[in-house]
Amino acid sequence: MREQEPPIAHTAPSTAPPSRAKILIAFLAIYIIWGSTYLFIRFGVETLPPFMMAGGRFVAAGSVLYGWLRWRGVPGPTMRQWRSAAAIGALLLLVGNGGVTWAEQVIPSGVTALLISTSPIWFVVLDWIWFGAPRPAGKMVLGLALGLAGVIWLIGPDRILGGGGFPISGILVLMLATVSWAAGSLYSRRASLPPSPFMATALEMVAGGALLLAFSVITGEPWQIEPSEVSLKSILSVVYLAVFGSLVGFTAYVWLLRVVSPSRVSTYAFVNPLIAVFLGWTLGGEEFTARMGLAALVIVAGVVLIVLRPARTGPEPG
Repeated sequence: MREQEPPIAHTAPSTAPPSRAKILIAFLAIYIIWGSTYLFIRFGVETLPPFMMAGGRFVAAGSVLYGWLRWRGVPGPTMRQWRSAAAIGALLLLVGNGGVTWAEQVIPSGVTALLISTSPIWFVVLDWIWFGAPRPAGKMVLGLALGLAGVIWLIGPDRILGGGGFPISGILVLMLATVSWAAGSLYSRRASLPPSPFMATALEMVAGGALLLAFSVITGEPWQIEPSEVSLKSILSVVYLAVFGSLVGFTAYVWLLRVVSPSRVSTYAFVNPLIAVFLGWTLGGEEFTARMGLAALVIVAGVVLIVLRPARTGPEPG
């Protein structure tokens, strides 16, 4: 998913209107920082195992946030809340972010971001099938169709049928990660979590990160890494992802949910991929073709129709 971050419960907008400058800075944070995380994930997995890298990032960020909240006097979680956070962390971080991190070993960061941008499609479908949301109709159906068509065009029928290009294993893992992200996000709105959205997110990052590290051990990653081969670029990328992707970007997102409508905040879903494709092309040396550009426009158009629809809730960070 965006690079993808843990969702939180929506909160009521603040009665004191913030300045436009603060709102603009916060939007730039979730647009640019979250859009850049896909490239930094790719840099990280160049010399670091994917699940170990992702797990370390989230455990570090979640632990810092948890410690800060407890120092500020936020009540500690119950065992029931920890269990809920672990279930959400498994869906969002182990399968969701872990799948993205693994897939970026074989799929360019820009293409990854475009595929993950289809997460609002799964929000609509799963919310309708599992949680009794209104049946998709009209503009929403058109958005679903455009998003799916854009993904097929981006991958290419020849690639889908195994004729080359992006490895089909990477595409399938990304699709699974996107579905898992949507399922975890929907479940998080009904799970037993701490009243503080920051504490809920800290628990999800710690629990999900621990699951990622456990999976890393199960798959033998710690014994495959050669410390002398780990590059400074990979290490700095992990630091960037933990500090800016998880703490700064997420904090900006939480604050925006309090002061503007969720539909405006959710515009990250179609801005992040554009940032990711641009950075992958300019800084990461990734290929950018006319087909990718046109497919991106079709995907973004479909997501816009879905995200900006009147709905019960906006999509969560992806």
